[in-house]
Amino acid sequence: MAYDLVVIGTGPGGYVCAIRAAQLGLKVAVVEKRATHGGTCLNVGCIPSKALLHASELFEEAGHKFAGMGIGVGAPKLDLAQMMAFKQDGVDGNVKGVAFLFKKNKIETFHGVAKIAGPGKVEVAPEGGETTTLETKAIVIATGSDVATLKGLDIDEKTIVSSTGALALPAVPKKLVVVGGGVIGLELGSVWRRLGAEVLVVEFLDRILPGMDVDLGKQFHRLLEKQGMAFKLGSKVTGATKSGERLAVAIEPAKGGETETVEADVVLIAIGRVPYTQGLGLEEAGVALDDRRRIKTDAHFKTSVDGIYAIGDVIAGPMLAHKAEDEGVAIAEILAGKAGHVNYGVIPNVVYTYPEVASVGKTEEELKADGVDYKAGKFPFTANGRAKANGTTEGFVKILADARTDRVLGVHIVGPDAGTLIGEVALGMEFSASAEDIARTCHAHPTLSEAIKEAALAVEGRAIHM
Repeated sequence: MAYDLVVIGTGPGGYVCAIRAAQLGLKVAVVEKRATHGGTCLNVGCIPSKALLHASELFEEAGHKFAGMGIGVGAPKLDLAQMMAFKQDGVDGNVKGVAFLFKKNKIETFHGVAKIAGPGKVEVAPEGGETTTLETKAIVIATGSDVATLKGLDIDEKTIVSSTGALALPAVPKKLVVVGGGVIGLELGSVWRRLGAEVLVVEFLDRILPGMDVDLGKQFHRLLEKQGMAFKLGSKVTGATKSGERLAVAIEPAKGGETETVEADVVLIAIGRVPYTQGLGLEEAGVALDDRRRIKTDAHFKTSVDGIYAIGDVIAGPMLAHKAEDEGVAIAEILAGKAGHVNYGVIPNVVYTYPEVASVGKTEEELKADGVDYKAGKFPFTANGRAKANGTTEGFVKILADARTDRVLGVHIVGPDAGTLIGEVALGMEFSASAEDIARTCHAHPTLSEAIKEAALAVEGRAIHM
């Protein structure tokens, strides 16, 4: 079987790559080890977690906010099985959509474990079937990432769970200990806190959301504490043992000290993800890896072996679905003789809690470290008309602009619908917008996006509503 391109993995990076390549006239095949397409993101990641975040947020609103708006519904009752069915409906719709797009674009699909047998050859071993060898001009590795584990805490997906298990708990835990104060831990911790769990987040560093703007993280930390989540920063979990019907979780200061034991029904390990590169035959094929077992690539996603490329979580850069998608489009266009490109300076990062957190570009800490002279404009949602009317006034918008040129260098938002709002400034940054460009753009009233305009005005100290 001869193809122009074989893509290994059909997560966001892989399936987008395959579709774009097919659009450009390439003969494409994909290999997927799961029974369904979409990878971690659609099956046990982005999509199901957002469904549960949405449902649990409405559950909390019904219980705590409806009455204040004059809506009398009584105390809401949780039907967790039906909520999980709602989540699964969203997953099913998305994965079936990918399968439909493959058929529409005449992309051949193979289910099984892929192994690179050398340049231009991919072996596919289906469960219980005979191995098939695909011949191709190019191979794109888009196998994504797996859960990072923690020594002393063996994941059984029942009481000690990864994000996968945390999306399918059969009952609301009385107490949930989340190991890791990053995006995944905070999102899933928020889901179960809303549904009635007592949640403790243990983070090794002295702050949550490492890598994001410190100002943003501090404000978000306060808001989550106000909602009822508890935190132990500068701490590490060293073990969890069965204690009757519960777990005894050992927690120590990160820098060393006395061990504290807390009880929990469930422990969620959310310390990050690692590239999924094992079992692909990479070493045998001569594909070079770095010390974190990520595939080394050049600026055009080419590995150390001609004809083999890699994108997404298996290469350096943020482990984000939309980063993988952009890389998928770029490599497909490069293989078709076009000029594919990804602007890594304008990749948004979003935490889909309530309120949402969103960031794009440089943080204040990065600008200071780089010696960049900048101005900051900040505007709170308490001063935004739509946020006031909706009763969603937590958070702010902060815009960082070059002090000399006024070019926007970074934007950081904590507040309602931040994940959508960040798109406006990402587009502006893609076209090298200045803060004044944003400030002079007419924004509809009353909208949350007016907070972005006001923050841009604040860069020059001339916000109107503050």
